[in-house]
Amino acid sequence: MSTVDELLRAIDDAADPAVAAVLERYFQLQPGGYGFGDRMIGVKLSTLRVLLKPYTRAGLPLPDLEKALASPIHEHRLAVLAHLADRAALAIKPRTANAAELAEIYALYLRNTQYVNNWDLVDCSAPQIVGGHLLDKPRDPLYKLVASSNFWERRIALVATQRLIGEGQTTDTYSLSALVLDDPEDLIHKASGWMLREAGKRVAEPDLLTFLDTHAAEMPRTMLRYAIERLPPEVRKHYLAMKAAKKLP
Repeated sequence: MSTVDELLRAIDDAADPAVAAVLERYFQLQPGGYGFGDRMIGVKLSTLRVLLKPYTRAGLPLPDLEKALASPIHEHRLAVLAHLADRAALAIKPRTANAAELAEIYALYLRNTQYVNNWDLVDCSAPQIVGGHLLDKPRDPLYKLVASSNFWERRIALVATQRLIGEGQTTDTYSLSALVLDDPEDLIHKASGWMLREAGKRVAEPDLLTFLDTHAAEMPRTMLRYAIERLPPEVRKHYLAMKAAKKLP
């Protein structure tokens, strides 16, 4: 039995039906929900991280991880993605740099985006794997992802910029956000607004204000509210008024 199989068995052993029932509602696995068709067994991310800890530095075989990423069980996929994200983060640190492994993890990830199909799966992995790999590379893959018909791929593109923001690189956050102003999915509005807020908070608030001056009136309300969340009350009122005025006859 491979170590990946041992990990998956440990996850199965930690399953809790009561937790699963809560998670199924939270991640909308009901018919018509964005997670419909997925299967929860009831293992929280905090528990998964404890189970993953022995494998973080040693690393599990990537082919076995790729196979496990196709599991119908949500927590299996979440564990695989959290592990890959941790390894990607290590691969760009000066003392543990491993460009070849990071590239391999990135390629594996993009081959399997159909399994990165809920917001927790995206958010725990896209910054480290996609954003980390693209830190010193052209950003064309982000624009390909954001144009996808798969809204999880669009969310990957947006959330991946969190890693870029951490390095003071916000241009792509603003450019990608401008491309999803008319996106039909609320989870895309939330992701874009979140990244805009982070860009303004961590790098340069005036750049966020410039973006809002141009786009506030046409931004989906959820995106706008997320983006302005940390701005002073009078500034928030200003941009909400711009949005409200757009609706007037």
